Amino acid sequence: MASKFWASSAANALKISCSGTKISAFPALSRCFSSVLDGLKYTKSHEWVKHEGSVATVGITDHAQGHLGEVVFVELPEKGVAVTQGEGFGAVESVKATSDVNCPISGEVIEVNTKLTETPGLINSSPYEDGWMIKVKPSSPLDLDSLLDASNYTKHCEEEDAAH
Repeated sequence: MASKFWASSAANALKISCSGTKISAFPALSRCFSSVLDGLKYTKSHEWVKHEGSVATVGITDHAQGHLGEVVFVELPEKGVAVTQGEGFGAVESVKATSDVNCPISGEVIEVNTKLTETPGLINSSPYEDGWMIKVKPSSPLDLDSLLDASNYTKHCEEEDAAH
């Protein structure tokens, strides 16, 4: 019981979502502590987008990387490629599986995180900062309106995890 209280208190203090994982012992803590950041928009397929001015930065969520396990390879598009909301732009290969990555917003790729080619594990260690995948010049910022905010994404993850 003490471990459940400690983990819940720690999660609250750190403002971390528990993604529905039941905490019964310390080994479960690593699965529980996936973070969902305010100020980002999320897809139900576990991508995030941060829109700042005329640039939208895209990556996969902490929840997604946690389920994938150790990322060993990342396939990314070339700069200048057009991406479409809801369609694949790349893939992430982990020790468990390969998953397509869908773009949360339509536009043109203006920058690619080339660090991921040599160090794909940045997606695991820093999914919202160093592990970003592409930067897009949005063609329709209204695409953001169809995405989930942090609260609704957390709820989605909890419901999805409970179903599994």
